[in-house]
Amino acid sequence: MPSETPSRIVQTLARHGYNADREAVTLLARVSDPAAAIEAVVSATDDNTLRITSSDVRACLDSAAVVTGAAVSPSTTAPESTPAAAPTESTSPDSPKSTDSQPETPQQPSSNTTSSTATKTHPNQQTTSESPNETEGSNSTGRKEVVAEPTGTARSPDRNPTPAEITGDITGRSTGTGEYSQFVTTFRDRYEQLSKLLKGRVNHRPATAIADMPGGSDAEMIGLVNDIRSTASGHWLIELEDTTGTFPALVMKDRPIAELVDELLLDECIAVQGTLADDSGILFTDSIHFPDVPRTFRPSTADRHVQAALISDVHVGSQEFMADAWGRFADWLHTEEAEAVEYLLIAGDMVEGVGVYPDQDEELDIVDIFDQYEAFSEYLKAVPGDIEIVMIPGNHDAVRLAEPQPGFDEELRDIMSVHDARITGNPSLVTIEGVSILMYHGVSLDEVIAELPEEKASYDNPHKAMYQLLKKRHVAPQYGGKMRLAPETKDYLTIDTVPDIFHTGHVHKLGWGKYHNVLAVNSGCWQAQTAFQKKVNIDPDVAHAPIVDLDTLEMTVRKFA
Repeated sequence: MPSETPSRIVQTLARHGYNADREAVTLLARVSDPAAAIEAVVSATDDNTLRITSSDVRACLDSAAVVTGAAVSPSTTAPESTPAAAPTESTSPDSPKSTDSQPETPQQPSSNTTSSTATKTHPNQQTTSESPNETEGSNSTGRKEVVAEPTGTARSPDRNPTPAEITGDITGRSTGTGEYSQFVTTFRDRYEQLSKLLKGRVNHRPATAIADMPGGSDAEMIGLVNDIRSTASGHWLIELEDTTGTFPALVMKDRPIAELVDELLLDECIAVQGTLADDSGILFTDSIHFPDVPRTFRPSTADRHVQAALISDVHVGSQEFMADAWGRFADWLHTEEAEAVEYLLIAGDMVEGVGVYPDQDEELDIVDIFDQYEAFSEYLKAVPGDIEIVMIPGNHDAVRLAEPQPGFDEELRDIMSVHDARITGNPSLVTIEGVSILMYHGVSLDEVIAELPEEKASYDNPHKAMYQLLKKRHVAPQYGGKMRLAPETKDYLTIDTVPDIFHTGHVHKLGWGKYHNVLAVNSGCWQAQTAFQKKVNIDPDVAHAPIVDLDTLEMTVRKFA
């Protein structure tokens, strides 16, 4: 076997059933006869071992196996890496220059663009969207680079990923049986949690108390949106519900706040302020408040330079799974360029699944769901063994569709145990290096995009739909339609703690930006356009890996297609 690339070494070890640390691969790449060294390591490794470490390799190289030709060559210095192509700096935020024919809108790269150069936007350039605290695209998060082939060989960095801290995981805690009373409990808890965020802004009165107030009184109420309808005169009537009952709030069409009605979804929690009609039967609304992320929010950052790769929607088992692109991504993770990447966060849909949409069986490369996870596990072996992996399920995975979704069961965990990944529920708040990352697969984005105006939420700009979820402080505010809700003793879908990063997938589009200093990232997919996606007009952004610097929350997007 040639001794040139870590990629071949990783693939060979994977065929033997082993995952390997990055440094172990680097050591094997430096020896004069990597094939003999690999055979020596494999022969000396216990069959129950899943991961080969640098200590395992050194032990073999220092043993009698050295005599067979597996000795480290006289120069043990890591080979010089081939420098990547020089990045091209954009001349301004409004007119980015790119040598790889990327489209002008930075968060909408073409899924079929390839390049051997990198496009880089200066970290200090900023693009302002709807408010001074909302920025989007590459200019908002630092820089963007696009690569075609990984270069260089990894050195032996001081890699020290710490185990992720996970909160909000439903796994093992689900008690719902689908009874009506349990839905009432879930929505009551939603109200209690979100109303706390609004009570500091309004002097809430219960619905029954407002009904007893004299006409002309000022009144303020917090409630879940029970109904939205227009009157014969074109005004908006919003029915709010709290734990005591319902009360109608009227928004006049000529008031500035009327545009906020377009952002409302059923079942979300809001606060209103206004004046009661003379008969006290309706509240003429002067202002609407959302739970929202405080504009004063300041995210936490890591105290050392360390990076996390954010990906989703791998879809192993589909005929359109981009296996070659995944291989390039895994190869890159073994290079010097990626030495700071110590975490890989996967936001659902590891596999294509079975029976998810009509005629899906005609688009499957692997028809058995367990075989799909076996194949995914094999692809996961190519990822350096010393990277901490956290994954949540999605709607194509073999878990219940109703949210919150528990993590994979023990049978699937055993299949994917080779990398010892942290498996948690959807959604979960994952904290690494002091940085909190809200991981949510993103099924509710379909509902948000369908209900809200295009300038507020669209598939081409999925991060804007994510802004709406942050504003509403709930990952799935509207129940019904495609959104399935599992009733629980509490609502696990509220965003009670503001995350530093919000990571979703599901819509197969790449988009990112900052909302009130929260970095929102939808990470695209690893599946080319299927026949079904073409029918429903989905043009996926394929094989991108957003890489976040946890010490600055700047972001680089790397492309491997």
